Amino acid sequence: MQDRYRKFGDWLTDWAGEKVQKISVNAGFTCPNRDGRVGTGGCTYCNNQTFNPAYCATERTITEQLEEGKAFFGRKYPQMRYLAYFQAYTNTYGDTASLMAKYEEALRVDGVVGLVIGTRPDCMPDGLLDELADLNRRCLLLVEYGIESTDDGILRSVNRGHDFACVRDAVERTAGRGIAVGGHIILGLPGSDRPDYVETEARRLSALPLTTLKIHQLQLIRHTRMAEEYRQHPERFRLYGVDEYIDLVIDFLEYSRESLVFERFVSQSPPELLAVPGWGLKNHEFTAKLQKRMAERDAWQGRRL
Repeated sequence: MQDRYRKFGDWLTDWAGEKVQKISVNAGFTCPNRDGRVGTGGCTYCNNQTFNPAYCATERTITEQLEEGKAFFGRKYPQMRYLAYFQAYTNTYGDTASLMAKYEEALRVDGVVGLVIGTRPDCMPDGLLDELADLNRRCLLLVEYGIESTDDGILRSVNRGHDFACVRDAVERTAGRGIAVGGHIILGLPGSDRPDYVETEARRLSALPLTTLKIHQLQLIRHTRMAEEYRQHPERFRLYGVDEYIDLVIDFLEYSRESLVFERFVSQSPPELLAVPGWGLKNHEFTAKLQKRMAERDAWQGRRL
């Protein structure tokens, strides 16, 4: 392969047929793991402040948020086209008619050519999938599921509210309707520090009909239950240094099928929200270190499959 792993930017341009940029949208959703339908308190690591840009405020309409995002990116790239990224909380949690109205509002914004919808695997009823399949025939559509781990014990320990069988079912039903499917996992959750964990995760996820995957390192965020758990029992956690984590990611890549597209490998939460300081690396700096280390190891995606 020309590159040592499949890169999201290349895939995205090929998929869209032009340069596109995601713009995050906060459409005012909540989460069934917070309001009592599935659970309360949410996932132990979760604080949505960590991934919402400043313009993603629910007092602004979806249209206003997208226009502000366009103004930000358009100064540098005036010909850019956009994907509305429904990111905060669970963006398929509601009745189908109101959900579709929100998606359609986004698509009416000039320059928006598609949607990325972030959600949970236990919030994708067949009726909504049928509507999304129709939408998929007239715009770009990527449904992105929070998976976090394939290990049911770890999912229970972080109060995720679903098991891996639920993930498999949602991904297969979505891909079965011809919709591109993304996933998100976290490396370093408590209980994952065992020799076979990365290989098992990579093989299980590679067996799913996922198109794209995001990998993030565990970050301990202020005002979360996990941060309090760490304060009380730090011995239960292994927080990786950047070089350790790079080797972990490379191991993951080597056990991953070659067709899987990797969007990113790290998350950058605002420093003021971190209960434990981060690495101080920007995404491109981490990627450069990763690629250098892959060359040193003569590693490539799928090598160990």
